[in-house]
Amino acid sequence: MGLTAVLGDITTMEVDAIVNAANAALAGGGGVDGAIHSAAGPTVLEECQAIIANQGPCRTGRAVATSAGALPATWIIHVVGPIWTQHEPVENSTLLANCYSSSLDVAAELGATTIAFPAISTGVYRFPRELAAPIAVSTVLNWLSQNKRNTSVDTVTLVCFDSENLRHCQQALTDIA
Repeated sequence: MGLTAVLGDITTMEVDAIVNAANAALAGGGGVDGAIHSAAGPTVLEECQAIIANQGPCRTGRAVATSAGALPATWIIHVVGPIWTQHEPVENSTLLANCYSSSLDVAAELGATTIAFPAISTGVYRFPRELAAPIAVSTVLNWLSQNKRNTSVDTVTLVCFDSENLRHCQQALTDIA
């Protein structure tokens, strides 16, 4: 079992599941969400629309899965991150941690062994990167430790789109691990 951070494009990751930092409507949008939907193709949006029609908007911190369409992954796990200005800092931290743990729960249910995460909520949702990275690292490491005997998930990669996020993730890995 392991956790690493890399600089890269999550849409090119050859893993079982990638995580999409989605909006509540699972409708695609800007940033990583738009890039994933664009690269995956229209079938993923159709699957997302079916989920929304069936269960309504996706709540913050909750995850759902679709196929990965044209991506090299097998599944996309869509999770809605907190919008920094809509919650108090402690609630934001709890919601962000829930994003990582619920995504890992879904990955385990799918039987995924490898999963890649973007930096959830650090773009247009304005979650401070220096606060988000330690939450991501500690939540993933705790989840892996607590579930090591009963999960298929073996390798987790934090895929950072820019060097600032990578620096924060690497620092958190050094401080926490």
